[in-house]
Amino acid sequence: MALIKSISGIRGTIGGKVNENLTPIDIVKFATAYADWLIKQSADQPKVIIGRDARISGEMVQQLVTYTLVAKGVNVVDIDLSTTPTVEMVVPYEKADGGIILTASHNPKEWNALKLLNNKGEFLSSKAGKGILDAADQADFDYKDVDHLGKVSYNSAYIDWHIEQVIQHKLVDRKAIQSANLKVVVDAVNSTGGISIPPLLKQLGVQVVPLYCEPNGKFPHNPEPLKKHLTEISELVKKEQADLGIVVDPDVDRLAIIDENGEMIGEEYTLVSVADYVLSHQPGSCVSNLSSSRALSDIAKKHSCEYFASAVGEVNVVEKMKAQDAVIGGEGNGGVILPDLHYGRDSLIGTALFLSHLVHSKKTCSQLRADLPDYFMAKEKIQLTPDINVDDVLLQMQKDYEQEEYSTIDGLKVDFADSWVHLRKSNTEPIIRVYTEAQSQNEADELAQKIIRQIKAKVS
Repeated sequence: MALIKSISGIRGTIGGKVNENLTPIDIVKFATAYADWLIKQSADQPKVIIGRDARISGEMVQQLVTYTLVAKGVNVVDIDLSTTPTVEMVVPYEKADGGIILTASHNPKEWNALKLLNNKGEFLSSKAGKGILDAADQADFDYKDVDHLGKVSYNSAYIDWHIEQVIQHKLVDRKAIQSANLKVVVDAVNSTGGISIPPLLKQLGVQVVPLYCEPNGKFPHNPEPLKKHLTEISELVKKEQADLGIVVDPDVDRLAIIDENGEMIGEEYTLVSVADYVLSHQPGSCVSNLSSSRALSDIAKKHSCEYFASAVGEVNVVEKMKAQDAVIGGEGNGGVILPDLHYGRDSLIGTALFLSHLVHSKKTCSQLRADLPDYFMAKEKIQLTPDINVDDVLLQMQKDYEQEEYSTIDGLKVDFADSWVHLRKSNTEPIIRVYTEAQSQNEADELAQKIIRQIKAKVS
């Protein structure tokens, strides 16, 4: 069981002891600190949008957060079961002062989290996030009297509104998708993807075969959209003779695609394929993080556009996208960010853009993937123990590879001629992530294992 505090919010396992797990006390402390930060930012009574994924603890956490904010004099708009990108879009639309998404993203059912947004519907800066963390640890629980409590209002229509914004986007070719008579299997891991992705597809004229689309929070498999967790949808795509399968994580900001043969095209290639489409219609720069595939850089070159890399984390990607006026960006975990819709990873717009690309290409999903640059990744991790000093390990590894091209923007990334490795401490789990990429799966796996052996030798 664990409690992890980071600048993007607080994440932990439900139950257990205060300060060790995500308990009611921890939730109230953190919500209080966020409310205090909002009050300092706003001259008026702040307004906050709250939405949640479908995990089992969601309603409990939502009640705790909502009425802590009310006790601080904050007005709350409760949009109930929703998606992370929906909440992000609603914040500026409602002219709210902030937003909270109650989701532990890809983590299993025992986890939940509070993800905090600013008045633009974007994740907080590191400075703001650190300030809230510090305030939560030194919380002064001072609440409003009965005449100055906040108020709660409810609006459950915003997923439909989000779908409409996606359908109306200039790069989404609704007519072409409708004419293609596509058949798509959807695995929404029994969370809010089940009430957002199938309705979007139906609006686009797509025949939907639902798999785990009931938002009851009972995840039927590990909710991280990796190949090893997606055997059922792979089989169902083939059985149904579907054109493709779509997989989202519990809060619907990560998108994975299964081709017509039941093969995953790779979560890295969600952003790459969407960027290929976007840059062909709207040339400009693109951004992904240091742990994402080189394929996006190759696609940028194909369209005579520039590619830029950021530190890992959505807030860092967004910051770099704004600095470079990027037209498309995201992360290799299946996160697509289209800035002229909003600055957040969004599986709804990702789905609509991918389908537009597919029908314009007049190819099958597997043929579309075959046309993209071919790289293979290994994503491994090393469990942390108290005797491992990550900074020391990374410094030692940097010295080992000082003759190679490397970056220390975020952990350590070493670029070789035909491959790379990125080492960093996770912000959401007590692990060191070891990501590699090469020109074959075997080479990527071997490089990852080589690096893991080196690290273990240094800490043994």
